[in-house]
Amino acid sequence: MGRKKKLINNTDIPQHSIEAIARCIMPDILAFYESEEGQREFTEWKKQREAEQQEVKTK
Repeated sequence: MGRKKKLINNTDIPQHSIEAIARCIMPDILAFYESEEGQREFTEWKKQREAEQQEVKTK
């Protein structure tokens, strides 16, 4: 039997509203990241993040 993930909601927005919005926008987010443009932007973001982490390690 799997455990339920504990939700973290530190806002006044009801959890059911957050989940409803997430269900509406999730298909668009997935479609973007599956597109060539989304793949390219994600790769650029990863490179930038790695560079920032290396910068922090060298300080």
